[in-house]
Amino acid sequence: MTNKSDKLHKAIEKQIEVMAALRHPEKGCPWDIEQDFDTIAPYTIEEAYEVYDAILHRDYAALKEELGDLVFQVAFHARMAEEAGMFDFTDVVETLNEKMVRRHPHVFGDAEFATPNEVLGNWEKLKAKEREDKIKNDDSVLAGVALPLPALSRAEKLSKRAARVGFDWANTDDVFAKLEEEIAETREAISEKDTDHIEEEIGDVLFVLVNLARKLKIDPEKALRGANAKFERRFRAVEQSLKSQGRTTNEASLDEMEALWVNAKLSERGEI
Repeated sequence: MTNKSDKLHKAIEKQIEVMAALRHPEKGCPWDIEQDFDTIAPYTIEEAYEVYDAILHRDYAALKEELGDLVFQVAFHARMAEEAGMFDFTDVVETLNEKMVRRHPHVFGDAEFATPNEVLGNWEKLKAKEREDKIKNDDSVLAGVALPLPALSRAEKLSKRAARVGFDWANTDDVFAKLEEEIAETREAISEKDTDHIEEEIGDVLFVLVNLARKLKIDPEKALRGANAKFERRFRAVEQSLKSQGRTTNEASLDEMEALWVNAKLSERGEI
């Protein structure tokens, strides 16, 4: 065993030991002891997003730390499973290794794929077969789309599944027609002042927009993240402009802020 692999082995063993100590029923941490799968799951999701945030900011020191936090989440769930007699950390890693080898027959077997698209196509076929093996009591094409996914991502996955069996709009014009229909229904719900109906119709509008993005091969989550970033960037520019005048947004009128917003937009485009 090389020094590097020995160091890795010791680091993993230490993580497992730390997790076991934190969960020790008598000497462990009171907070860690009382947790279960349901209470820890939100933290797991949060840590995954923090990994992504570090990547977006190209903060690789933070990325190292956030990846460690994500590994800790894996160790936490594995420890709770081990306590329940289900599986342990080693089982998690072995299952992962087996799956990665199985899903890459062009690397670990005799299969040959010439392009990334061919690899992706085979990956999807293998996932579909695995999904069939897992889901015995639900034969829907929508089975297995995880409920906790972000709503936009889940909408995209659900509609992709349905599209595979032909349940889809023929083209983007048809999607636009449906979008206009849903917007009209939203206006009607607003006129009725029915909050539940308004919520339902806005949900329908968002679902159709996700499908428009899908038809155009746009990731809706990525598109909305870009819109969020653009909004934040321009609004901060408005705040900075007002700050340079010794003022705050509370002291500015909507027209003034709108004018500064337009300036920020034109400045981004290099038009001023």
